[in-house]
Amino acid sequence: MPAAPLIGITADLAVNDVGRLRHQVNDTYIQCVARAGGVPIVLPAITEVRLAMMDMLDGIVLTGGDDIDMRPFGVPLHERAKCMHPQRQGADFALLAALEDRPDLAVLGICLGMQQMGVHAGCRLIQHLHDEVENGDRHVRDSAHPVATVFGDGSIASWHHQVLAEPGPFHAVGHSDDGLLEAIRHRDRPFYVGVQWHPERTDDDTLGIGMFRLLVEAAAASVAAR
Repeated sequence: MPAAPLIGITADLAVNDVGRLRHQVNDTYIQCVARAGGVPIVLPAITEVRLAMMDMLDGIVLTGGDDIDMRPFGVPLHERAKCMHPQRQGADFALLAALEDRPDLAVLGICLGMQQMGVHAGCRLIQHLHDEVENGDRHVRDSAHPVATVFGDGSIASWHHQVLAEPGPFHAVGHSDDGLLEAIRHRDRPFYVGVQWHPERTDDDTLGIGMFRLLVEAAAASVAAR
């Protein structure tokens, strides 16, 4: 039997109650990768360590989290933005840059992960969707709402106040019922997909655990083709 694909999961950085940094990954990501047939590997938010680990990986999950600090991209920061730790932002975007030289590595970006994919590729980010969407609250606190995507249609768990304004160089492959961009796919890579919802917390089999199955299957196919 072939070995299960090794799937890296990007860690978040948080400050504990005594001011020390802590790397953390929600168990839901780890459980979904394992249930889908992959071996979950936590990627610390340290640029040099992540880049050194890339040769061992068959796929990557870019996890959700707090907001992108848009000031390094020449865009003023929205007053409602709650930025991720700068060390995480640096490690995440360094990973995205390194992935440009690894087009066959399977990648699934989730919520913030999809936004990072887009911002890295030059897409405009709506920093507070309530400014442009009449009922932005239906997209927070794991609110369930329908989406239509190339992967399937169904109800998803959603928690975000930011969203990509347009797909830029990607294919737009999913939208919510109120028109928000919910999924993107790279035009030239076998599996480089971003979803705005949280599949690790979505009950729908296709749009929940099914997204992790697609990632693991793509990672396995890439390994087999080497």
